[in-house]
Amino acid sequence: MAPWLHRIDPIALQFPEFTVFGATLHPAVHWYGIMYLLGFAVAWWLGRSRVRAGRLPGVDEAAFGDLMFYGMLGVILGGRLGYILFYDLPVYLHDPLQALKIWQGGMSFHGGLVGVCVATWLWSRRHGLHVFDTIDFIAPLVPPGLGFGRLGNFINGELWGKFTGGDWGVIFPGAEPELARMPAAQLQALHASGALDRFARHPSPLYEALLEGLVMFAVLWWYSRKPRPRYAVAGWFALLYGVFRFAVEFVRVPDAQLDYLAAGWVTMGQLLSLPLIALGLFWLWLSRRSPTLPVAR
Repeated sequence: MAPWLHRIDPIALQFPEFTVFGATLHPAVHWYGIMYLLGFAVAWWLGRSRVRAGRLPGVDEAAFGDLMFYGMLGVILGGRLGYILFYDLPVYLHDPLQALKIWQGGMSFHGGLVGVCVATWLWSRRHGLHVFDTIDFIAPLVPPGLGFGRLGNFINGELWGKFTGGDWGVIFPGAEPELARMPAAQLQALHASGALDRFARHPSPLYEALLEGLVMFAVLWWYSRKPRPRYAVAGWFALLYGVFRFAVEFVRVPDAQLDYLAAGWVTMGQLLSLPLIALGLFWLWLSRRSPTLPVAR
């Protein structure tokens, strides 16, 4: 099985360029943005079905729509601020306006998670609900968005893994300076001859899409099919994500500006996942003596 050459165009739809105030703009719709929209759409569809089933007592579809809006703001603002703080703070301190250029990428799951938790707390306070009843409700709705996001990373040809050392994997031209400058025809010819096999890498975004997206969704949706004690669903979400992310980081190349943080293998992703694992275990322990939210009839 020969390695696959990554040549996916990250732009789904390109519009004609135009000039505004002397600046030439190149408007386009990127696959990464479409993945975000798909994640929110699936979460809204799944959540609405459970709201209709009375799984969040006292909340109607209009209120759930507000929760989704709060959540979207939490994901975008928290994800952006988290990336700035955790991964590239010196760059943004030098040029703060870079923070506004979200089209250039740079989102953090852990920052987005904090943003969603803050947004959920504000919404829950407004509606007189315990914040963890709300978090338990939305936790199973999140993994599809994580999976779509990782597919977006793969389409962009980013967050690649380490070399597989074999005749399988994915060749990411953007990961190799000597390949990034080659014309497409030359790349295709070298790939066909097998000369690029040594550049085959683990497609780590696909591993994360499978684990954080599909597997987490299947487990959490199945587990939450009936009411569970408070903190239980949130606990499993945090624990599963933390374990899956920590494991995949072993085959994923760390961010270039950070490299490994300790011992030649600890990455920022692993460091940020450890508190999630601890929180997941703590919340599962709390759930043993916590009440179960009844289903509205």
